Amino acid sequence: MDAKQLNDEGRAIWGGKARFWDALHGERGNLFHQRLIAPTALQLLDLRVGETVLDIGCGNGALARQMAGLGVDVSAIDFSAEMIELARQRNTADTAIHYSVVDATDESALLKLGARRYDAITCTMALMDMPVIAPLFSAASQLLKKSGCLVFATAHPAFNSNNPVFLQEKADQAGKVLEQYAIKIYAYLEMPPVKGAGAPGEPLPHIYYHRPLSALLSDAFEAGFVLDALLEPAFTQADADRAQGLTWAKLTQIPPVLTGRLRLPA
Repeated sequence: MDAKQLNDEGRAIWGGKARFWDALHGERGNLFHQRLIAPTALQLLDLRVGETVLDIGCGNGALARQMAGLGVDVSAIDFSAEMIELARQRNTADTAIHYSVVDATDESALLKLGARRYDAITCTMALMDMPVIAPLFSAASQLLKKSGCLVFATAHPAFNSNNPVFLQEKADQAGKVLEQYAIKIYAYLEMPPVKGAGAPGEPLPHIYYHRPLSALLSDAFEAGFVLDALLEPAFTQADADRAQGLTWAKLTQIPPVLTGRLRLPA
């Protein structure tokens, strides 16, 4: 399938599981969002009251609502009409957000949002769901004000987007049984798109597009961006102690998320 066919299939998949995903994330987002994604994205954004922000791939609007609560003017887009409708249902008078259905792989559709309109653009946990990302970066370079930034968060390309295998070991050390957790990686530089479950029990697996770090950033650099900040958040020991089963929360030394900030040079 070509990129358009893959994107169309992805749209249908996300539409089919929009209600499941909305229920999973609720008002504040799931554990990944609350512990790793939102804190690092907001740290790099350093938003000011009255600024304008575009949230690309907004899902059910969890991050958009957090940003609106900080006093910024938020527009939020997603290619899933079903997801946008669910996000709109969570709007309140205090966090009014401008939602619209826009495909982030369509540069011309993105540009219709308004040149040099935004102080910041966010794209969290969506890049790995897109068959092409060059149109997004190209459009973002034109949508942002000259002093603006684009903050992204994505499945960490070295550890999380390339189908890792989780490992658990028990060892007797000096008479004490210790548990250790790790992952095994079989591929990094090249890996075809693969369907996978984003959460246990979800009705439809969606397509993941793994990109090594060089490929992830090359389209941004080609669009004129420079990378000026990078964070690799991981779960804490407190998260690990509360976690049940073999999950990312057990891996306190391996970051499952990569958060970065891109700017246009002055």
